[in-house]
Amino acid sequence: MLFSDLTINENEPIYIQIKKYLEEMISKGLLPHNSKLPSTRELSLLLNVSRNSIISAYEELKSDGIIYSISGKGTFVNSDNNISNSHWNINYKNFENDYMKTANKMDIMKSEIRWKSGQISFKSISPDGDLFDMEELKKSFLNRFNLEGHKLLNYGYAQGYKPLIDYLHRYMNKKGVNTTNKDILIVNGFTEGLNLIISTLTNKGDYIFCENPTHNTSIKIMKSYGLNIIPINMDENGLDFKDLDMKLKKYKSKIKFSYITPSYHNPTGMVMSPENRYKFYNLMKKNNIPIIEDGFNEELLYSSSHIFPICSLDNNSNGVIYIGSFSKILFPGLRIGWIICDKNLIDRLESVKRCTTIHVSFLDQGILYDYLQNGAFEKYIKKTRKFYGDKFNFAKQCVEKYIECDYILGDGGLHLFLVFKDLNTRKLLNECYKKDVIFMPGDLFYIDDKGQNTLRLGLSRLSDEDIEKGVKIIGETIKELDHK
Repeated sequence: MLFSDLTINENEPIYIQIKKYLEEMISKGLLPHNSKLPSTRELSLLLNVSRNSIISAYEELKSDGIIYSISGKGTFVNSDNNISNSHWNINYKNFENDYMKTANKMDIMKSEIRWKSGQISFKSISPDGDLFDMEELKKSFLNRFNLEGHKLLNYGYAQGYKPLIDYLHRYMNKKGVNTTNKDILIVNGFTEGLNLIISTLTNKGDYIFCENPTHNTSIKIMKSYGLNIIPINMDENGLDFKDLDMKLKKYKSKIKFSYITPSYHNPTGMVMSPENRYKFYNLMKKNNIPIIEDGFNEELLYSSSHIFPICSLDNNSNGVIYIGSFSKILFPGLRIGWIICDKNLIDRLESVKRCTTIHVSFLDQGILYDYLQNGAFEKYIKKTRKFYGDKFNFAKQCVEKYIECDYILGDGGLHLFLVFKDLNTRKLLNECYKKDVIFMPGDLFYIDDKGQNTLRLGLSRLSDEDIEKGVKIIGETIKELDHK
């Protein structure tokens, strides 16, 4: 506390002692530039000295230009202290660990071509915000506040908001998941969910099976923790089980986990058939390799009937860790996802959550719960399935009309994946950029430096007019490159 270490002696005038003390505090930077000083009355009471001594000290400091007063507002410090002006430069790059280096190296927001105003961008697969039912969300916000008030603004529980957890138990039950021996942990979206699992259940040098291509963020997290990612190839029919069998024989004893996205796989948009889900689950079970299932965009199954998640096959076991999120279809800014898996594992992960981010915002969880349980979500999903379904079908027709490629992947969802025979899509991107069209080059999603002949087209935030215009430009640019 200021002035707590000031001891008044009898050998020197009091105002001089106060002046010297303030000068020292200011010169050390302990009283920053423009910070307010106590009033003369307050300081005289604090130090138990005459107010005249304080006034004299302040006047001396004013005459030296060290402090200044503003009528009706108070007295303030007027000095750029020596500490703030002194040069102290740390090269923090020398401190960086492998995690930071990998995260920066793989940060596509920094390394890839950025969108600029006026461009047609096929990069994003975020939901179209114009579809959000804001009036229903406002009602949920007010309703939760009326019911719970300040409780939503205080500290909550690391596992999550109990009503939301109970809702998600019922939600997963409807997907065929028996949650009797399982529990749920609320996390800040899919990214934190996978990060929690990888950071706590693997060690540097461990091996993990992964579809190739796969979600770029997942690759980044795995590589950041030093995992050896064993790619399982995908083709126009989905996961290559022959390649999986070969890799099982080669790496069986080394594999710690398998990671898979069976619904609207990112980036290919493919939906794994029920037969292949069953086949994959039993292969992992037979070889005792636990599965991390990414429930990406399951809610958008508009081009086929409901297909059960892989974790529904694991009802009496604990071999599947499922990560769910509504982020790609509903309010991604809320950053709410969940992990559902073995109860004992959730108990352990809860402690890690408490140790890191404590808990997901209870206000956000409360609002989302109210919105989900009042029936608004079901209406919204019906609307978005038709909207994105129509957009997907239109975009696919445009690609078939304007772009010559080897084959198109995608069973629905928010994107299409195009595979070419010889085309370098990096060169294509550079040429399209000159024409104000950008997309995601496919090599970003590959583990083993493949995919230079692929690209992903995100559709969710583009109008039909821009989709057709952009696809047409891409197709014309491909023809130009072919003739060079």
